[in-house]
Amino acid sequence: MLSIGQFVFALALLPSVFSKDKPALSTSLTTGIVLAIFAFTYSTLKLWSAAAFAALVGVIWFILAVQKMVKK
Repeated sequence: MLSIGQFVFALALLPSVFSKDKPALSTSLTTGIVLAIFAFTYSTLKLWSAAAFAALVGVIWFILAVQKMVKK
């Protein structure tokens, strides 16, 4: 269930990645960092697919942060 939820979040973020409008930089960075911590935590529990999808969603948030920084 964790993996499916993370996968849905990843899909939901794709329009933001391809849109001109980006979330606030602080939002993107904070969310990316928290998801990286979640991914690490899931991996310590051997929840590999949940860890992988949490890492994927975290990377997408970091991509949004970079896009926001470049846009400025």
